[in-house]
Amino acid sequence: MSQENLSPGTVPADAFPIGLSNAEDRTARLHRLIAAPEIVVAPGAFDCITARLVDTAGFPAVYITGSGVSMSALGAPDVGLMSYGEILDRVQRIADVVSIPVIADADTGFGGPLNIMRTVRDFERAGVSAIQIEDQAWPKKCGHEPGRVIVPAAEMVGRIKAAVDARADGIAIIARTDARSTEGLDAAIERSNLYAEAGADILFLESPESEAELETLNRQLTKPTLANMVEGGRTPVLPYPQLQDIGFSVAIFPNSLTRLLGRTGALLMAELKRAGTTAGMADSMLDHTGLWDLFDNKRWRDLEDRYGAAELPGVRN
Repeated sequence: MSQENLSPGTVPADAFPIGLSNAEDRTARLHRLIAAPEIVVAPGAFDCITARLVDTAGFPAVYITGSGVSMSALGAPDVGLMSYGEILDRVQRIADVVSIPVIADADTGFGGPLNIMRTVRDFERAGVSAIQIEDQAWPKKCGHEPGRVIVPAAEMVGRIKAAVDARADGIAIIARTDARSTEGLDAAIERSNLYAEAGADILFLESPESEAELETLNRQLTKPTLANMVEGGRTPVLPYPQLQDIGFSVAIFPNSLTRLLGRTGALLMAELKRAGTTAGMADSMLDHTGLWDLFDNKRWRDLEDRYGAAELPGVRN
């Protein structure tokens, strides 16, 4: 390796693997995508592997699923057990390994207005482009499970105003309401419009129960809307082109990968136990090279070689 190759500032940007590179302003990109006619499809991820799968598949954004993170990190369902620090750590790691905008589930904001302000600032610094805050009481529940309790609308309005005022880099604020299941669709629409007036950029009315309700909420809400596609949940799962036609600006598929990996993993373990080998499912797996290439293996190796031991002019090793 020559001395010139070791000169500071000579490494082209595309030589760095995704984990060390600087992505362009993803928040500005997300705002442009939301303003465009095409729906923004953001499959869910719960760790770096699933996030890379979303990114390399060519989707415009990735959604960090709170329930998927809870299941993968704690082995617990989405019942509010994850601490703020645990979630922030996972969010930052995921944001570091993708080039696309990151939408992150922040539950209720992890406390009162001051906590919410800190959450927004921390998520912005972590590389998040949109943060989702909901109007449930703590401990929150999955939006397609019973037992959800919602706070007064005025409290949620305060959460949204605190989030809007705290942001420094334009992170989009997603306001989620869980009022549909307890107070009905009209009440959920009324709440969503209040949250829009408070400054929310995107409205997430959780668990509408029919295609007609999906259409109704889009006629009556005043800001871009988000559709939550949960297989086996309360809301019908529609193809995203149809969701675009209905009027949605964003569609998340939060745990599709989680469910698939759980099912495929169970099949793999059954095959290994039955046959004594995984060969029967080899076609369903990435091989060694394929898995490593998912994480820019060649760029990591090339970068390591660039800074390896070199003979310097006039210096004896």
